[in-house]
Amino acid sequence: MQIEVVTIGDELLLGFTVDTNAAHLARAPAARGVAIVRRSTCGDDASEIAAAVREALDRTGAVITTGGLGPTADDMTKEAIAALFGRGMRLDEAIVESLRARWLKRGWGGELPKSNLQQAMIPEGCEILVNNHGSAPGIWLEDARGRWVAMLPGVPREMRGMLADALMPRIEARLAAATSAPTVIRSRTLRTTGIAESALADKLGELAKAPFGLSLAYLPQTSGVDLRLTSRGRTAAEADALLARGATALRERIGPVVYGEGVDDLAAVVLQTMRERHLTLALAESCTGGLLGARLTAIPGSSDVLLGGVVAYANAVKQSQLGVREATLSAHGAVSEETAREMALGARERLGASVAIAVTGVAGPGGGTPEKPVGHVCFAVAIGDDAQTFTANLIGDRAEIRERAAQTALNALRRALAT
Repeated sequence: MQIEVVTIGDELLLGFTVDTNAAHLARAPAARGVAIVRRSTCGDDASEIAAAVREALDRTGAVITTGGLGPTADDMTKEAIAALFGRGMRLDEAIVESLRARWLKRGWGGELPKSNLQQAMIPEGCEILVNNHGSAPGIWLEDARGRWVAMLPGVPREMRGMLADALMPRIEARLAAATSAPTVIRSRTLRTTGIAESALADKLGELAKAPFGLSLAYLPQTSGVDLRLTSRGRTAAEADALLARGATALRERIGPVVYGEGVDDLAAVVLQTMRERHLTLALAESCTGGLLGARLTAIPGSSDVLLGGVVAYANAVKQSQLGVREATLSAHGAVSEETAREMALGARERLGASVAIAVTGVAGPGGGTPEKPVGHVCFAVAIGDDAQTFTANLIGDRAEIRERAAQTALNALRRALAT
């Protein structure tokens, strides 16, 4: 089955709202063997909506739309698509009563606003897709040729819920009726960090060229490079077996740069490793300004590992709170491995932790020198009375450098714990 997606809303075209619906609609159906072959976006204009849906129907005969089902004047999706199918509109009294009950339950008082009645106007001959997550019902409209449009609300939470509850079961039933051995589109992602995309490609060599008949995509971001393996046109069992084989082969080839799979967070991986070894952690941050601590405390249960941290931005604070020596700062500067080492040892000792991480660097956009340019960041990992130090030259703007520095620190700790 091939489907096109049309997302509707001026806010999407103007860039005020990020189109997360299109991304979700690309992923969820694909896992069940439904190919989303094209995505388009149009504004809140009836003629534009009709044109986009007409063209999509001509290509595939199956369209999912999101947006334009609300109670206001800019919600034109139902009327535009109904006209495309040659259908009129009618008021559905059952939907009206549901809206009234919802209004009273919310305790807003007074009568249901007249504008809400627009949500109860539905195309003649349509089927209702029940919305258990909001007020706007979804619509299934099909013609005599079997071409169909499924209209879902634009609110992401409602759209995701309705897709799972009401639309995917209907699509899956059609797939099951059409074939005895449905195929799927499935992916498996390995997460890497501390290595460039080009270096990964070199390490993988020939393995990167359609490993075991799977496609391989490189997905670089500030946290590292994800490697996504994808299987198409196979049964679920066949896809899962090949993806497992492919992931194992990639891990064997690139080794320790892989820290997880799927949506694994490096902070969570580090915390779990330390938890299993009954270790505690202290932080000493300068250029990251608490970002490292934020990454770790975003993980539920981090308090059984992370004791605390010191954001020592000024040299005076590095001295008074972490015990960095004035002689070290004078001889080597605040951005140096020597200072990072004393920051880490000071944090570990003063907070009573087993392990400590320190970060100090030049995040920019100013402050760089020929010897220590913007992106020059020094790190230290203290385990016991010893500390390992290193320097990285990170790229990007200020925000990206800080994000890369936090990820680099976490990866340094992960690697240190593995030795």
